Amino acid sequence: MNLKLLSDNAKCYLSQEIKDFLLGIGIKPINGKPCHPQTQGKIERYHRSMENVIRLDNYCSPEDLSSTIGEFVKYYNNERYHESLGNLTPADVFYEETGK
Repeated sequence: MNLKLLSDNAKCYLSQEIKDFLLGIGIKPINGKPCHPQTQGKIERYHRSMENVIRLDNYCSPEDLSSTIGEFVKYYNNERYHESLGNLTPADVFYEETGK
């Protein structure tokens, strides 16, 4: 099992149900070390990148904001190359790992 999901220690990520679900679809859940900001650095960087895109515009409705977030997530996962992934997209790595 090569796929892993690193998450913080929020209650929703610590439940046995989410762990069983992830393991069932071939993803090993990993929780970051409490009070260790370096572990959470990647997701914090992702949040900062998303904020930088979202703050470029004003939104007239929650639906507009939701749509912009959805577009960012699609771009980030399917089009943006990540140096830490060998200049591949997360989708490239996921599909390579799962054979889908």
